Amino acid sequence: MLLTPVAIAYSLLYSIAKGDVFGKDQPIILVLLDITPMLPVLDGVVMELQDCALPLLREVIPTDKVEVGFKDLDAAILVGSMPRKEGVERKDLLKANVAIFKTQGEALEKYAKKTVKVLVVGNPANTNCLIASKSAPSIPKENFSCLTRLDHNRARSQVAMRVGVPSDCVKNVIIWGNHSSTQYPDVHHAIVNNHGKEMSAFDAVNDESWLKGDFITTVQQRGAAVIKARKLSSAMSAAKAICDHMRDIWFGTPDGEWVSMGIYSTGNSYGVPNDLMYSFPVMIKNKTWKVVDGLAINDFSRGKMDGTAAELVDERDTALTFLGA
Repeated sequence: MLLTPVAIAYSLLYSIAKGDVFGKDQPIILVLLDITPMLPVLDGVVMELQDCALPLLREVIPTDKVEVGFKDLDAAILVGSMPRKEGVERKDLLKANVAIFKTQGEALEKYAKKTVKVLVVGNPANTNCLIASKSAPSIPKENFSCLTRLDHNRARSQVAMRVGVPSDCVKNVIIWGNHSSTQYPDVHHAIVNNHGKEMSAFDAVNDESWLKGDFITTVQQRGAAVIKARKLSSAMSAAKAICDHMRDIWFGTPDGEWVSMGIYSTGNSYGVPNDLMYSFPVMIKNKTWKVVDGLAINDFSRGKMDGTAAELVDERDTALTFLGA
């Protein structure tokens, strides 16, 4: 099930429908939920999906009704949100998104399976995800996650390009915290296969000032850089990250490797406040994530992790004032 904006969802649908996410033997029913004025556009998308003649795609259902859009879902990908516009105050943006994600959470509560896996993409993704989870109290908190895989992929790629190796030769980067410009891309525990020899990212890059400076800001500000360059947001890479995220939930992470996901913070070993959706390194098995515990955190990392947590606490507290309104 998808709540669009069209650009990301349009880039996403083909990969899901041809089996790249849920498996090459898993029949797919896609439910496309959007606002009423977008229904003619959805009809065109349905026609294109039909014309792809994809063997796994059994049905495509366009709708503007939550009782149809959320009924008996196994997976919900919530892509849309109220975007930030010039002149809009941050609290007003949060208020608008609280209303959207409260409605979606309530619909999940009423109509979806209790085992549904919910991925929130629409920004501010972490806080929107928290509001949705609070509005669906009978669905376990661990079934909700928000997308920081795009940031994870960006960090992995930046290191790979710097070293001159393919991106799959870099593993165990971490995105801590918020999907915002305060996020902390951390490579202190990352491993690089540097032309057949495994070594730490710091040794492979051999440029500490870059790793603690331009690397971090490049990842933090990559979305804005894409918008500046192409005058549109990063739809293709976001769709790829969504596919990566959901595929790992369904099939698990490779042994000894972790990925980054925004998940519910409760009783973690890293001193992150409870009751936030915060991005951690996780390993996934049997559709269940587990935070990678016991990683050494130096003072540099501690400051970055605390800074992004503080932003999330502020977002949460502001959003919660609107939740009961």
